[in-house]
Amino acid sequence: MEEITRFGVSMEANLLTQFDKLIERKNYKNRSEAIRDLIRDYIVENQWESGNVETVGTITYVYSHEVREISDKLIDIQHGHHKNIISSMHVHLDEHNCLEVMVVIGTPNDISKIADEIISTKGVKHGKLTMTTTGKNL
Repeated sequence: MEEITRFGVSMEANLLTQFDKLIERKNYKNRSEAIRDLIRDYIVENQWESGNVETVGTITYVYSHEVREISDKLIDIQHGHHKNIISSMHVHLDEHNCLEVMVVIGTPNDISKIADEIISTKGVKHGKLTMTTTGKNL
């Protein structure tokens, strides 16, 4: 485990009160744990923006399987990006709608392009990209 360094933080009382309420609601044991998570989140977000750090993420989308040839189109997109797609899961939500979740890896730009291609496909009702870190740089 790395050495722990202590440092002080100054802020307005009202801001600290709001922060304490939030960390209690989120079940953090103390302020330090919450601040570490905030810092990690900020670092990861900035790594995505740099565009050159290997990133992982999920692309989650819902589509109507009744739209003509949508399944074929989505499969073609996935095959076109097979090097970036680690895994996928398909769920039948009801007789008309399906949910797919894909785990992807690559640069933030590559992952965003895949997500945009999937989500903009006619018949996709909603989609969302969530990116995170591989953990190597934290």
